Amino acid sequence: MSQFRSAKRRITVSVGESVRIVRELQSLSQNQLAERTGIPQATLSAIENDRVRLGVERAKVLARTLKCHPAVLVFPGWEDRLASAA
Repeated sequence: MSQFRSAKRRITVSVGESVRIVRELQSLSQNQLAERTGIPQATLSAIENDRVRLGVERAKVLARTLKCHPAVLVFPGWEDRLASAA
């Protein structure tokens, strides 16, 4: 495990908020994201409002569509300690 750097929590963001933030940064509506992922818009809304768990498979699908690593969605608010020290 020595090739991995420790991370620390920087801000408090829920999983749902992280999905919404990444989606909005890419100027996508929930309907557009639903069309691109095949995940129903109602489910995306529930995820963004933390009423439904994201889950590994949905995280992978959303990450692929949003062009980010699944960890960005699943572990929001974490930052690399070495990067923050620079």
